[in-house]
Amino acid sequence: MKKLVSIFFIVFFLNTAFAQDKGSSDVALKERIYKENRAKVLNFSMKDFDRVFFEFSDKKATANLVLTKEAFYKYTIQIAAFSDRLGVLYPDQKEMAEASKKKWFAESYEDYLVSKQSQR
Repeated sequence: MKKLVSIFFIVFFLNTAFAQDKGSSDVALKERIYKENRAKVLNFSMKDFDRVFFEFSDKKATANLVLTKEAFYKYTIQIAAFSDRLGVLYPDQKEMAEASKKKWFAESYEDYLVSKQSQR
């Protein structure tokens, strides 16, 4: 019984460790994309933002098109970064802008791939 419990804990901890590594690589990628695009996105007009947002929506909806991880996160992080601009322009909406930013930062490429599979 002790061996079974020990094996369970080893498997559990290894699984947790690998899951964290996968997530941390996405976090690092998201942070890099954010740093590279933040200044540009802060200067977006609403027209620029709409173009990025609808381009992303169209690509997500196209069943036979799968974005790369980098392309997927470039869209989601640019949308998130635009929330910074909205928070500055509309201080009374700062909390909503921050919540939107967190939502877009939390987007997962793995979830996107699963949704693409269900489109087919």
